[in-house]
Amino acid sequence: MISVEGLGVSFSGNTLFENISFVINEKDRIALMGKNGAGKSTLMKIMAGVQSPSSGRISCPKDKVIAYLPQHLLTEDNRTVFEETSQAFAHIHKMEEEINSINKELETRTDYESDEYMKLIEKVSTLSEKFYSIEEINYDAEVEKVLIGLGFERTDFTRATSEFSGGWRMRIELAKILLQDPDLILLDEPTNHIDIESIQWLEDFLINSGKAVVVISHDRAFVDNITTRTIEVTMGRIYDYKAKYSDYLVLRQERREQQKKQYEEQQKMIAETKEFIERFKGTYSKTLQVQSRVKMLEKLQLVEVDEEDTSALNLKFPPAPRSGDYPVVVNEVTKSYGDHLVFKDAHFAIKRGEKVAFVGRNGEGKSTLVKAIMSEIDFEGELNTGHNVQIGYFAQNQASLLDESLTVFQTIDDVAVGDIRTSIKDILGAFMFGGEASTKKVKVLSGGEKTRLAMIKLLLEPVNLLILDEPTNHLDMKTKDILKQALKDFDGTIILVSHDRDFLDGLVDKVYEFGNQKVKEHLGDIYSFLEMKKMDNLKEIERKA
Repeated sequence: MISVEGLGVSFSGNTLFENISFVINEKDRIALMGKNGAGKSTLMKIMAGVQSPSSGRISCPKDKVIAYLPQHLLTEDNRTVFEETSQAFAHIHKMEEEINSINKELETRTDYESDEYMKLIEKVSTLSEKFYSIEEINYDAEVEKVLIGLGFERTDFTRATSEFSGGWRMRIELAKILLQDPDLILLDEPTNHIDIESIQWLEDFLINSGKAVVVISHDRAFVDNITTRTIEVTMGRIYDYKAKYSDYLVLRQERREQQKKQYEEQQKMIAETKEFIERFKGTYSKTLQVQSRVKMLEKLQLVEVDEEDTSALNLKFPPAPRSGDYPVVVNEVTKSYGDHLVFKDAHFAIKRGEKVAFVGRNGEGKSTLVKAIMSEIDFEGELNTGHNVQIGYFAQNQASLLDESLTVFQTIDDVAVGDIRTSIKDILGAFMFGGEASTKKVKVLSGGEKTRLAMIKLLLEPVNLLILDEPTNHLDMKTKDILKQALKDFDGTIILVSHDRDFLDGLVDKVYEFGNQKVKEHLGDIYSFLEMKKMDNLKEIERKA
């Protein structure tokens, strides 16, 4: 369907990748993987037609529609949510208006034999054939279905899009893409700003739509659930496997071990052949055999072992000073913004050493309660932090709060105090900002690099209560795994606001669900919570029936 041929990209003399070729077939669901900075988003932009390659080309039939959801949106408009989402059908409505306009003109004209009249007839015939071949659908009903699937309430439909945060505006763009019914959907980090329920809805949609999808995502569960093929961009090349991501990792390791075995066998054979040549090169009776072996070595195709990306984050949180038995006690806490009630009578206590997750749909109060714990907002009720509680806080927008005019080194140098100042270079090196990388300006860093830099601040002084609000946005899978292990090893208390099921799995042992203006406590891990939620949904359906 769509062919990528000999693609190459170079920036300022540095090659990002070269001579990349692959074909995207109908119904392919592809995960585009690789570490931060490998070139995934660049490759996707080229496929979307918003960036040109240094070499190579993309071939796509003219009648095929490609829709692209970028990682960062820069939209500005004055429409309502419903009006903006309905723009997905703007081209169809425009076609209908043009047909009506031409038909009206034909009714008033009398120059039936003229070339202009015949051109209008041809044009309206072509447009009508195209328009009536489109399956008749109830556009308003389709818009409503997709918006509700992506987490909007009906009361949101008439609100201006300017009232919504970046995450919600991302959903509006996603809704428009899904409604266009494109032949190929390109999604760059679609799950970064949507909650677990909406991610599950999106998974079902992409699996059942029957269209080709290419997705960049660091959400392993999402990628594994929707994709059937993995293309990894690494070391300037690609590796293409007809397997979902977790199966691909196993196949990739097997392939590398096989290459190493073949390489070692070949090196042994080369050494033995060279030894034979050296030993018998002056012996007349062995001349033909020597010449034969020399030619064989000249023609030999050398086995190459794939390079491995060995760069890794060295992340370990300092030992937690001992706190009181209950670092956080929430007693009948209620929070409203004007007439809008966020949650009412929240009541729970978090024990020392517990690792808990705050989950729920966007706007239900997860980050609000975090701000209450941080004493950043007013609320009704009683909320206490225990004896000697020292909080390390990573806000959802922590990376965007960095001063872009500073270098990486200056960013940490400005906040480091005491003995830690002597170790800044070591800390930066452990976070893959060693050498020249420490002199980079913050403004040129990728999303993942900015998140890593913001994370360093948590390590500058010992804490015993870590509060992390969406810490995995923009982190690649390798870095996310290292962060997860560091949090498992941390001997303090953790509150995690996250929609990343794979990240939460095996990390938290209690889930606090935010929804319907309540905060509910669920004992158990994230998957037992999700299983229970499906049962709840079934009960609600039965009740409605």
